[in-house]
Amino acid sequence: MREPPLELDGAKVLKFAMVSPEVEPTGATRHTVGGVEFGPAAALAIARYPNEEGTYLFYLDDSGQVVTDTWHASLDDALSQAAFEYEGLIWADVADA
Repeated sequence: MREPPLELDGAKVLKFAMVSPEVEPTGATRHTVGGVEFGPAAALAIARYPNEEGTYLFYLDDSGQVVTDTWHASLDDALSQAAFEYEGLIWADVADA
């Protein structure tokens, strides 16, 4: 597993999970970027911007770049969304929530 990032797009990363071969996309959602379907992600990160409410679930490509994201009211909501989209994720704690 590669080293989890501490920050993405200026947001502090709280949790990080690789989408390894053992992780199964559920097919429950579809993400499009610029009209083109994206997925499955290579990794997921949950992060929080300073002085903002809520958390973001970032979807990363093979190079670790953020491709798209979703906003969630809480860390638990972001984790629930990730579990809805991928089965078998193993989360690493990166920073204190």
